[in-house]
Amino acid sequence: MRKILVWPRPVFLTSLGIGVTYGLMARLIFGLRLVQDYFEVMSTTFIFLVPVVVGFLAVYLAPPEDTSRFRSWVTLPWTACFLTVFTTLLLAWEGIICIIVWLPVLMLMSSLGGVGAGMLKRKTDHTHTPGLILPAVALLPFVLAPLEQQLAPPLMYRTAHTSILIRSTPDKIWPYIKEVAPITSAEQGFSWAHLIGFPKPIEARLEGNGVGAIRYATFEGGVLFIESVTAWEPDHFLSFTIQPDPYIPPTTFDEHVVVGGPYFDVLSGTYRIEDRGDGTCRLHLSSRQRLSTRFNPYTQLWTRFFMNDIQDHILQVIQRRCETATR
Repeated sequence: MRKILVWPRPVFLTSLGIGVTYGLMARLIFGLRLVQDYFEVMSTTFIFLVPVVVGFLAVYLAPPEDTSRFRSWVTLPWTACFLTVFTTLLLAWEGIICIIVWLPVLMLMSSLGGVGAGMLKRKTDHTHTPGLILPAVALLPFVLAPLEQQLAPPLMYRTAHTSILIRSTPDKIWPYIKEVAPITSAEQGFSWAHLIGFPKPIEARLEGNGVGAIRYATFEGGVLFIESVTAWEPDHFLSFTIQPDPYIPPTTFDEHVVVGGPYFDVLSGTYRIEDRGDGTCRLHLSSRQRLSTRFNPYTQLWTRFFMNDIQDHILQVIQRRCETATR
């Protein structure tokens, strides 16, 4: 009689379970404030090395018949990693933004661990016993993490620049950038950043005129940015520093992506109107950010993506308002 459903073997499930358990225990320990001087979630050791160990354990402990092909070395660790991050989401240890940012690293590094385990098993013709290999691999992140914590995270400053073409004149555009009236739901449009949880902009209220004026930029979730005008050229140029309200609700942002937090900040913003002389203008929007992670080269890739997406969203709102008013 043909088998309709074949259940995974207990040993196979055990190897996955050990990989998942290791990942969760590592997240728990690296997230404890009591040991934050030695272990930190936002460390190269946790973000890059722990997934290697999860993938290694999932493949190394699996039955030989389930890990005889290279494809299984690559993909089996993904199952362990997906189960791990799904559990952290259920436990509210991580938010969806952090998980999405971590996922590419998680998949790549866990596969490297799986490939390493698979090659080791093949080299020994499956006759090996774990010996010291498993404890050595499992303990490696916990040995290296305290050493990494002795180094201060590097600072990186970057600028995100976006622009949009508007069929209008500088004098018509200026009122829409110095102050932003409440944005309706119909005006919001689609944004990848907002889809995964970043708050949508609501309005930017201006108090005063010229240098020294204050803009209060409000976003969903009780997010407020206090913007002090540092350059003011009507119909041409507006620049301001950005200071996040310290009383932003803790549930609005993931702990590790809080604006103004230890890892990320938006320092300033600038609008510039470029008159093309043909009845159209190009509106430029730039912002300067500070990154303070131990893996800034990777962080800046996501910062560029999210900041460009958020700025494009704001520019599109201004474009539609200006072109509607010009008709």
